[in-house]
Amino acid sequence: MGSIEKTIPLLTPYKMGKFQLSHRVVLAPLTRQRSYGNVPQPHAILYYSQRTTKGGFLITEATGVSDTAQGYPDTPGIWTKEQVEAWKPIVDAVHAKGGVFFCQIWHVGRVSNTGFQPNGQAPISSTDKSLTPQIRSNGIDEAQFTPPRRLKTEEIPQIVNDFRIAARNAIEAGFDGVEIHGAHGYLIDQFMKDHVNDRTDEYGGTLENRCRFALEIVEAVVNEIGADRVGIRLSFC
Repeated sequence: MGSIEKTIPLLTPYKMGKFQLSHRVVLAPLTRQRSYGNVPQPHAILYYSQRTTKGGFLITEATGVSDTAQGYPDTPGIWTKEQVEAWKPIVDAVHAKGGVFFCQIWHVGRVSNTGFQPNGQAPISSTDKSLTPQIRSNGIDEAQFTPPRRLKTEEIPQIVNDFRIAARNAIEAGFDGVEIHGAHGYLIDQFMKDHVNDRTDEYGGTLENRCRFALEIVEAVVNEIGADRVGIRLSFC
C-alpha cells in the first residue's frame, strides 16, 4: 500500500490581506547594527536577497523613525532622503526574487542615552523613570541609559507624525508595507505598560489611556498608506 503524502501546514500558501504568500515562514526583524551612520549599506542587498523566496514574507531590522529614535550603534533609519534612497536597491533585490517586504518602524524611547540623541539631549519616554544598565548583545559591553525626559502632552503629536512620515518614506522606498514596533520595552510599549507609564494626562492611568499613543500612531499610519499595508507588533506582557 502506497504511503500517503502528509501536508505540512508551514509550507502551504497563505493569504495575508492582499498579499499572497507561498508559505508561512517569515523572516523576523533582526537588528544587525551594520547601517553605519544610520544609513542602510549595500551589503544589505545580499543579506536580504539571500533570505528571499518567491512569495516569502520578510520584515526588516528595526528602523528608526527620527533622530531621537536611536539607542543602538549603527541601526538604520528612514527619516532622511539619503536613508530612503539607500533602502531602494535593497527592496528592489527582494522584489526581484518575488518576496513581500515590510519595514519595521521603531522608536526606542528611554532605551537610549545622550550619546545617541541629537545635541546630547536626554532620551524621551512616557516617564522620567530610568532603566538599569544591561549587557549589550556582544555579551561584554554594558549599556548605560540616561534618565529619560517625560514627553509633554503637547509633544506627543510630533512623535505620532514621525511614525506617519516614516511609513510614507517606506512606501517611497518601495516597501510593500510597514510593521509598527510596539513591543519589547520600546517607546510605544513604555506608554502601554502600567509599571512604566506613570502619567496623569490622557496618555496615562487607565488601559484605554495607556493605549491611546499606540492607537494614534496606527491611525496616522493607516491614514497615510492604507490599512492593508500596516501591521503592529505587541508584547504579550
